[in-house]
Amino acid sequence: MENSMLFDLPFDPAYVIVILAGLVAILLILVIATMSKLKKLSRKYDYFMRGKDAETLEDVILDQLEEIRVLKAEDRAAKDSIRTLNRNFRSSFQKFGMVRYNAFPGMGGTLSFVFVLLDYTNSGFILNCLHSKEGCYLYMKEVDAGKTEKVLGSEEQEALEQALGYVKKN
Repeated sequence: MENSMLFDLPFDPAYVIVILAGLVAILLILVIATMSKLKKLSRKYDYFMRGKDAETLEDVILDQLEEIRVLKAEDRAAKDSIRTLNRNFRSSFQKFGMVRYNAFPGMGGTLSFVFVLLDYTNSGFILNCLHSKEGCYLYMKEVDAGKTEKVLGSEEQEALEQALGYVKKN
């Protein structure tokens, strides 16, 4: 009666033993792999904690947090400085045009000139310096968004177009 249960199976009991032995082998491989990973993790933890206890580790974390706070403050200050520089840059003169010409032919050469200075919004001024035997005369015309209210001479128009980038500078 004792062996009747094994003999009543519809298949050979040796198959059950072979399958169980295979499962044991697979589980043994998994246990060895897990032990290997645990050993590596334990080594990493020991290396990380070498010379430290819970209090010094807390100090390290607090120091890192303080350093992060300082870096954030410096970052904010740098961003504010960049914004200020951008505002100042936009309001400064960045475009220019210049044309030299002879205002009075036969009377002194190309000593007269037109000089245009414009900012980011194409606003600024035109300086026209007329040189003659009697003296030097300086005239200024305002430029707003690339246009003037006054009629421009050909040299003034050429200098303005140079500053606007429409004409190549000589």
